[in-house]
Amino acid sequence: MTKRIALFNHKGGVSKTTTTFNLGWRLASAGKRVVLVDADPQSNLTGMILGYRGAPELEDFYREESSRNLKSGLAPAFESRPAPMKAVDCFPVKNRDGLFLLPGHIGLSEYEVTLGIAQELSGSIQTLQNLPGAISCLLNKTADKFDADYILIDLNPSLSSFNQNLLATSDYFIVPTAPDYYSAMAIDSLAKVIPSWIDWSKRAQASLVLQNATYPFPKVTPKFIGTIIQNYRPRSGEPTRGFQRWIDDIKSKTSDMLFPALSQLGMTLPAERYQRNGMDAYCLAMIPDFNSLIAVSQKARTPIYDLTDEQIGQTGTVLAQTKKSQATFREIFSGLADKVIDLTSDAGSD
Repeated sequence: MTKRIALFNHKGGVSKTTTTFNLGWRLASAGKRVVLVDADPQSNLTGMILGYRGAPELEDFYREESSRNLKSGLAPAFESRPAPMKAVDCFPVKNRDGLFLLPGHIGLSEYEVTLGIAQELSGSIQTLQNLPGAISCLLNKTADKFDADYILIDLNPSLSSFNQNLLATSDYFIVPTAPDYYSAMAIDSLAKVIPSWIDWSKRAQASLVLQNATYPFPKVTPKFIGTIIQNYRPRSGEPTRGFQRWIDDIKSKTSDMLFPALSQLGMTLPAERYQRNGMDAYCLAMIPDFNSLIAVSQKARTPIYDLTDEQIGQTGTVLAQTKKSQATFREIFSGLADKVIDLTSDAGSD
């Protein structure tokens, strides 16, 4: 059964897109079949994988008649077309078997208001009753087509109706953060926002109108996997004092505010699962700043830890130091993928 994981924080600049790409690549490297979903109208994940300029694939899926992006996949429901929705023909990710991209589209924001109205009215208008369940249905169809073990969804940094829908209908979610004041504030906010979204979801699940719609609203309660803290500067392998302050604050707010709020709603995993994965304050991974390697990675459309010497373009001691950094990132993301696999396996048996 496909496991759907949303990566969400309404605070931007937390490397959510980069994490989605790197985590998906490592899961595929571990033998899993993974579909990456770009649910951000800015389509940064799409550009990262297909290229930002002159890529034939990019030109293809942006054509009006293309059916190879999230907006076109949802069009039958959101534009009341007579044909039913069908699975999106995802793009295979270059050089990584088992990894696929469901591209985003800048026009996805055109559906935002309509979905918001549909969700607020809880299906009381017949023409809107299919919309709250449509996104989940499309992702299910696409997952079945590609025999996916995982769907990773890159959400945009906002409190939009799309984010509300995608998080509430996912099986699990991860909260990427950066060690700064605003990420700490965002944890406070999420402790209030996410419970309100789940309250809406439970009402939607109880609505006979939405359950009898062409695209029924799914009955699911997303589980919190953990946070990721990234983009700090290390010194002797540890975060510098200035970054450590905010790391401690994020961990404290996660343990004292976010986790208890989610636990009350049945949105957390059994304590033993977090403990056996060695998660301090429910933190999945600590990831230092990629520095100059991120630009090389984006140009090569390849994670930092899998860049070749030729792609890196360095020699001598500089290359040797870069390869040490590569090994560190490979270890971090391999560990992250292992934790995600364990935390999402057979959860119903606990």
